Amino acid sequence: MVCMADRDTTTGTHDDAIEPLAALRRIAFLMERSRGEMRRVEAFRKAAATIVRLDPQELADRAAAGTLTELSAIGASTGRVIAQAIEGRRPDYLLDLEAAGAADPLVQGSEPLLTQLRGDLHSHSNWSDGGSPIEEMVATAMELGREYLALTDHSRSLRVANGLSEERLRKQLEVVAAVDAHVSGSGFRLLAGIEVDILADGSLDQEAELLERLDVVVASVHSKLRSPAATMTKRMLGAIQNPRTNVLGHCTGRLVEGGRGTRPPSQFDARAVFEACVEHDVAVEINSRPERCDPPDELIELALEIGCLFSIDTDSHAPGQLDFLAYGAARAQRLGVPAERIVTTWECDRLLEWAARR
Repeated sequence: MVCMADRDTTTGTHDDAIEPLAALRRIAFLMERSRGEMRRVEAFRKAAATIVRLDPQELADRAAAGTLTELSAIGASTGRVIAQAIEGRRPDYLLDLEAAGAADPLVQGSEPLLTQLRGDLHSHSNWSDGGSPIEEMVATAMELGREYLALTDHSRSLRVANGLSEERLRKQLEVVAAVDAHVSGSGFRLLAGIEVDILADGSLDQEAELLERLDVVVASVHSKLRSPAATMTKRMLGAIQNPRTNVLGHCTGRLVEGGRGTRPPSQFDARAVFEACVEHDVAVEINSRPERCDPPDELIELALEIGCLFSIDTDSHAPGQLDFLAYGAARAQRLGVPAERIVTTWECDRLLEWAARR
């Protein structure tokens, strides 16, 4: 990060003015997309949640009196950002992040395919193991130019991720409908979805009646990842054959880097699984998370050869991670996946028609 003492402090001029709330959100977004320390990210998110409820004049008065840090969740760093934004300056903290490249493109050369991606079918909110409210995820997706976002919080058996019980999913459907109605005039759609766990017997971890009410169902394996290949193949085939499944999520479950360590890919008959995806019109997810990079290149090539559809998704757990779409786009482009076989390049109406066809 650029040293404060080395920076030309005249660069934060009134021409670069940004509102305090926008400054806090922008800082958190940039730290999330560059996989910064979550404790620091949370500090800026909490500060934003505090000031969004305040009258702007009270905020300005507190900045003038030097009492911003008396507010809940406002510390020295976040208070300085707010005060500088109120002065009409681009805050030093934001300038440091931008100078360090936090706003630069995540992947060079991904633009040809990235610009064709209209939406994202895999995202999480603080209803399960995500870090932000649904509304913040939606606001960021809109700012990034997405046309639709599917909210796919975890299902009930994944308790470690605060998976949604039947009752909580019903409540979430009401919230999703309300948020979607609120943004309906913008041309953006919030889709009701779930990342449903594929259980050991191949069934889906939610009531069929509830799954039928969703726009998109991503089915993923999260447990017993080291099962024998035959067992895992049978399990995945059961989920793919289920008429409520639309997308097969991060199919190998591997981890290639990151704070959770590494994990080898699950073993299964990939040809049989991908042939079933073609037969049942289920898309294979290209998971954009850098620590997953799933499926491996050779499996994407096999799925491409067999004739699968694909869904490039972020699996985002924070607003800044919605920008991870660039990683998946770069891989798909490098491996020659045609845009027309990627369902997230489709217009929303076409996508919903495809998702409902079964």
